[in-house]
Amino acid sequence: MTRTGRSVLVTGGNRGIGLAIARDLAEGGDRVAVTYRGTPPPPGLFGVSCDVTEPEAVETLFEKVAGEQGPVEVLVANAGITRDALLLSMADRDVDDVLDTNLRAVIRLAKKASRRMLAERWGRLILVSSSAAFTGSPGQTNYAAAKAGLVGLARSLAWELGGHGITVNVVSPGLIDTDMTRGLGERRRRQFLDRTPLGRPGTPEEVAAAVRFLASAEAGYLTGVVLPVSGGLGMGI
Repeated sequence: MTRTGRSVLVTGGNRGIGLAIARDLAEGGDRVAVTYRGTPPPPGLFGVSCDVTEPEAVETLFEKVAGEQGPVEVLVANAGITRDALLLSMADRDVDDVLDTNLRAVIRLAKKASRRMLAERWGRLILVSSSAAFTGSPGQTNYAAAKAGLVGLARSLAWELGGHGITVNVVSPGLIDTDMTRGLGERRRRQFLDRTPLGRPGTPEEVAAAVRFLASAEAGYLTGVVLPVSGGLGMGI
């Protein structure tokens, strides 16, 4: 079924990959809301300040989005944080914060969004993971574990929701040129690029194009898919 002017929610859509996704879908005619915790999104996007780790805040988020543009039909779970350290020196709080934001919050968001999608017998859930989920990343055991968890979540939900016209897929970016990755040291950045066959960072717009496809009618027979947007980083894993 082709749908236009859909109600889309992109978490963490005020900057970087999330903003590129939100802009891309909005330019395609969708009504797009984004969450943020710091800087609001630029004009043209409906922004909701929301801590996705708080259950009450998520309830309010979906109410605000429904009131502004209708119940969520496409959810892009993009919000994420890092708290990097070697495991032996990683504080429990840093483990909890990353798991809460990058995994537990996504479970909460997917549960909330899918209730309405079930009633409509149509929906798109797209989870933004990371190549670190497949290659591992020293100093990011918490982050890699949370992002790997999204794959198990998506594939389990694909079974639970597939008979109701709802697809659940994962996008797995590699080294993408964002404010966060620009903060990497040159040595660490070079390590990523040496493992990337295309030899360059990706752009947020390239990730957005993959999300746009998975949200489209043409992707209606794809579910439980992990789509790497990584320049080949982690290829074949």
